[in-house]
Amino acid sequence: MAITQNTFGNDITSDDILDTLGFFDDWEERYKYIIDLGKQLPAMADDKKNDDFLLRGCQSQVWIDSEINDGVLSFEADSDAHIVKGLLCVVLAAYNHKSAADIIAFDIDAYFDGVDLVKHLSPTRGNGLRSMVQKIKDTAQQNL
Repeated sequence: MAITQNTFGNDITSDDILDTLGFFDDWEERYKYIIDLGKQLPAMADDKKNDDFLLRGCQSQVWIDSEINDGVLSFEADSDAHIVKGLLCVVLAAYNHKSAADIIAFDIDAYFDGVDLVKHLSPTRGNGLRSMVQKIKDTAQQNL
């Protein structure tokens, strides 16, 4: 089954996320923006919300699927938590619609540091975010 395409990584890039989050003065506004991003993420089909796509290591339920076409990886993701859907969007803006080599080369820590993201998340949300990143990097590594 083909994945549902989303605009993260194409129309909404990591630079766009950095610029927009940098515009806000406080973290309450940034959280609202991240939640609003999550509302733009197309829902994953219910039949994919199963153990085959479930990401371990997240407090909330998170599902990630991928496909590769012409050397470009595309990801579909969903969560049962609004803030986590937004965090998925932040991650997809960096990794979606990229080659495996570009995904491996992208400095995700610098990206997160650019918006001071990880220290504003609870430890469990931070672990979940790292699990999302690792799943995508593992997928990229398998497709090098």
